[in-house]
Amino acid sequence: MRNLTFAMSVSLDGYITARGDDLGWGVPSDELFQWWSDRVGATGLALYGRKLWETMSSHWPTADQQPGATPAQMEFARRWRDMPKTVFSSTATTVDWNTRLITSDAVTEITRLKSDDGGTMDIGGATLAAAAMRAGLIDEYAIVAHPVLVGGGTPFFAALDSWINLSLVETRTFPGGVVLTRYKTRR
Repeated sequence: MRNLTFAMSVSLDGYITARGDDLGWGVPSDELFQWWSDRVGATGLALYGRKLWETMSSHWPTADQQPGATPAQMEFARRWRDMPKTVFSSTATTVDWNTRLITSDAVTEITRLKSDDGGTMDIGGATLAAAAMRAGLIDEYAIVAHPVLVGGGTPFFAALDSWINLSLVETRTFPGGVVLTRYKTRR
């Protein structure tokens, strides 16, 4: 069975975006950016909700061709394009860059994908991850906490019907006081 990880940057008060979908507070250091790039390079399949897909696909497909792109940005763009992706949306009509669109029930499809062969899966996007979280499908949480309080926005964690018990498996500090904590779901 494939492992499913929910990994995102989060403000210290628990938001993945500030009000107005502002992400300006989460600019990564070079070391953190490399961690994200290595993660993308090792991901067998990325699962995106529509909003996160639109954010990523509006920049990364051509980021390596932009003036002033760094070698790290060029590497991330290549890895992102090459990584297999699935977008879950009832409103999107087309996707590109090694991506498949699913318009049916996300929980049913994620359950099926977990039982397939292949590498690890990452899930991103608040609404999609919340559905997977409530269904008990997430095996690991990688929380990249930035030392900022944004006061509102899109929360990392969804309201749950029951507790999810976790075991800490890793902590790591990045420049700027950013802290990674990884937890596995205890089953």
